[in-house]
Amino acid sequence: MNKQDHYRALENMYLAAPINTFFRPSIAIMEGGTEIEIEVREAFFHTAGAVHGAAYFKVLDDAAFFAANSLVQEVFVLTKSFTVHFTRPVTQGIMRAVGRVVEERTRQISAEAVVYDSSKREIGRGSGIFVPSRISLTSIPAYRIGD
Repeated sequence: MNKQDHYRALENMYLAAPINTFFRPSIAIMEGGTEIEIEVREAFFHTAGAVHGAAYFKVLDDAAFFAANSLVQEVFVLTKSFTVHFTRPVTQGIMRAVGRVVEERTRQISAEAVVYDSSKREIGRGSGIFVPSRISLTSIPAYRIGD
């Protein structure tokens, strides 16, 4: 499988995850990078009326994770650790996370992500360590090219 096919298969795999029926994201993967967008909905809010930190974590971890997995064509990577920093609350618009690989080693990949609001202001950031698993990507039914 060439790199572009790998990126499209990862995108299909991501969108097929059951949790994404709730978040309804879009994703674009390129070598060492990812962009994910979700539209803010009231269903994401904590009791004080802004997006809950769990949504920040999800979009940041996903962006960094898929940036890392873009470099690994054989197996699914796993999040070993991930740290989130909240910059400001968001209550409407689009959350756009941009992930990128910072360092690639033999047994781990460091990646980071920044999430922006519709005004392109940073609302959070995160960084993590990702490691190869024993799960072959080709064993995952949703890892495929096409619709």
